[in-house]
Amino acid sequence: MLTRRTSVASLTAAAFSLMVYSPAAALELAQAQQAEPAQGQTGAASAPISDQKLEAFAVAYLQVDKVRQEYSSRIGSESDASTKEKLQTEANQEMVKAVEASPISVEEYTSILTAAQNDPALAKKVQEKLQSSQPAQQ
Repeated sequence: MLTRRTSVASLTAAAFSLMVYSPAAALELAQAQQAEPAQGQTGAASAPISDQKLEAFAVAYLQVDKVRQEYSSRIGSESDASTKEKLQTEANQEMVKAVEASPISVEEYTSILTAAQNDPALAKKVQEKLQSSQPAQQ
């Protein structure tokens, strides 16, 4: 079980690291890597996602995006490669903490992110939840 948890954490960190530069690339990475650790979970990806889970995802996504925006500008303004790498690692940790503080797990977050990439109807529902979760911004 510890190995599986480590695998999910590594996958999530990799996906989050790309989010700093491109959310679409992070979705693609999550999609490609999600297939590997999903041994024995063949039906899980096609299971419907409840509105409650989508709302929890939206809350987590907005927090992750806030961290991404903060660190993206800091990383972009840094010229030293080792400092950029340190900031990237710090950003990854903060994004994971943001998801862990939300009502869903990191694994559920990654799963919904991947599912939304593959399902336009789900992506639309996620977008609606995101918009309703932050009506004052935009």
